[in-house]
Amino acid sequence: MRAQIEHHNHLYYVLDAPQITDGEYDALMRQLQALEAEHPELVSPESPTQRVGAAPVQAFGTVTHAVPMLSLGNAFSEEDVLAFAQRVAETLRRAGMLDEQDEPDYFCEPKLDGLAVSLRYEDGRLAQAATRGDGATGEDITSNIRTIKSIPLVLRGPAPRVLEVRGEVFMNRAEFEKLNDAQRERGEKIFVNPRNAAAGSLRQLDPRITARRPLRFFAYGWGVVQDLPAQEPGQFSEALPGTRATAALPRESHGGMLAWLHELGLPVNRQHNALVRGAAGLLDYYARIGQARRGLPYDIDGVVYKLDGLAAQKVLGFVSRSPRFAVAHKFPAEEATTVLQAIEVQVGRTGAITPVARLEPVFVGGVTVTNATLHNEDEILRKDVRIGDTVIVRRAGDVIPEVVGPVLEKRPAGAGLFRMLAHCPVCESAIERPEGEAVSRCTGGLFCAAQRKQSLLHAAGRKALDIEGLGEKLVDQLVDSGRVKSLADLFTLTADELAGYERMGRKSAENLVAALDKARRPTLGRLLFALGIRHVGETTARDTARHFGSLEKIMQASEQEMLAVPDVGPVVAGSLHRFFQEPHNREIVAALLEQGVAPQAEAAAQGSSLAGKTLVLTGTLPTWTREQATRHIMDAGGKVSGSVSRKTAYLVAGEEAGSKLTKAQELGVPVLDEDGLKQLLGLD
Repeated sequence: MRAQIEHHNHLYYVLDAPQITDGEYDALMRQLQALEAEHPELVSPESPTQRVGAAPVQAFGTVTHAVPMLSLGNAFSEEDVLAFAQRVAETLRRAGMLDEQDEPDYFCEPKLDGLAVSLRYEDGRLAQAATRGDGATGEDITSNIRTIKSIPLVLRGPAPRVLEVRGEVFMNRAEFEKLNDAQRERGEKIFVNPRNAAAGSLRQLDPRITARRPLRFFAYGWGVVQDLPAQEPGQFSEALPGTRATAALPRESHGGMLAWLHELGLPVNRQHNALVRGAAGLLDYYARIGQARRGLPYDIDGVVYKLDGLAAQKVLGFVSRSPRFAVAHKFPAEEATTVLQAIEVQVGRTGAITPVARLEPVFVGGVTVTNATLHNEDEILRKDVRIGDTVIVRRAGDVIPEVVGPVLEKRPAGAGLFRMLAHCPVCESAIERPEGEAVSRCTGGLFCAAQRKQSLLHAAGRKALDIEGLGEKLVDQLVDSGRVKSLADLFTLTADELAGYERMGRKSAENLVAALDKARRPTLGRLLFALGIRHVGETTARDTARHFGSLEKIMQASEQEMLAVPDVGPVVAGSLHRFFQEPHNREIVAALLEQGVAPQAEAAAQGSSLAGKTLVLTGTLPTWTREQATRHIMDAGGKVSGSVSRKTAYLVAGEEAGSKLTKAQELGVPVLDEDGLKQLLGLD
């Protein structure tokens, strides 16, 4: 009975060729459930009845991937694809694997917009499943994955002792709509798009909820393959990325490996995968899938190209977190039109006034967009955007909503021009636009509640005082109630009074007070950065702290003395000097010291291997966060800049490096990956 039901699951979910009706399938399931109820000793984890979900868990465990789950580099244009294909062909020709006139074969597939997971089978049985996570470690979602009917609990036919399958969990659009209809009827949360629904379903602590969600799976790769069965002699020896191990594989091509996974009962997107030759074949496939995109049952955000031959892949190898033999060709950002209903302004930490477009809700690229930044007054004038206009909205990079411009032929009579306010909407202080700057600013300083809130959030950030538990909602309450008027007031808070605020239990209040106590001993550079002095970033704050050695000396320094700090010019020196000459700011510093805030001397640069050198970070590094990499560079005496110039000593590039990498290559700036940076720092 179990074998019969799994056979029909395979026909329906993997081959898309059902042979019985839903009613007949349900009758089989009821019969099996009755049999297992009569003979509970015969129930096994692999039974189809066990896909309904186990008991809820308290939290997800952590899984370390035996082979890292690598990401792909991105191509956004035809030129990017041609450059990729040229690099691949030239590398293979140099290696003697490709004749001068030949082009390599590529395996192409749609890039599903879902959640990447890894499935580990041991002796043919599903043993563990994990999310991609950071590529090195992910979350254990085994109980949830077992509820997905397209994923076999037991592989078909002879299987390796260990097989890790990589693939994407997703949700078809039609099934997503049915799910939302059911959620709406029950008065429960409505999901924004299929990807969010799939990701949220996999991260349910109660697998029984996941079991009710229409999740699907397609395999697109593999990790560990250990001990092939006798019927599958190894045809290729693969070096495992991120390890020194090799593994015998049963096929010599990527397409062949996916066919083998399909033979084992795993679903593979065979209908839309294709084998093509050379750059022309890649671009033709991209065009074909782009035209078919709207008709696909699931969402995709591009296509993926991989060298088909595994021996050729081995020659290309890997860089950082990405293989050199593969690339994701992304579709252009999606655009839609909607009505610009109003232009409001937001007040930032330094008083910067940012115009924000309030839009009639529009669905763009899988997300409902209601707001978009307009940057500044000059940008609004340049685009000639007016209130009441029908505007084109784009999700740049499928992430950030932006107003591209107006549809002039739809402009209504009397469409309103935007004029910058004369007074701050929060504190009514004058708004001024300094000469030579594009940004207008509120002159209210910390008198302005909006600036005060943003200043407190800035000071609580990880790069500043790192006050865990001080979030936006609580800051709003503390400032609006008048309890906190300055940074120093935070250090007078008690657990008893904090526990009285909305959404603050006793334990949370005690934890926040403990975090505040810990924040009383920051390094001098962190305290300086926390003060939110205009033009003074993390690097400048640390350099200033190292140069002067104490807060007292910094406060007494003249503008000329400030200029002696490395890389501090007249603008920054003037800003620092003016800040500490302002009586109100000196009072806040004095109040901080009275509350026991005692800045510690900044550590000297370790070895000064990068002393005086400027580095730029771009993309995502394999093991370090951007903050960690910055910290290591600064500890070695280096600087971290946000833009590439001829003065840049090195560009450190990770996954999805963009225009900064291109500019560095144009300027001849040396490019490092994370391993190269570690070697430079003496940390390898």
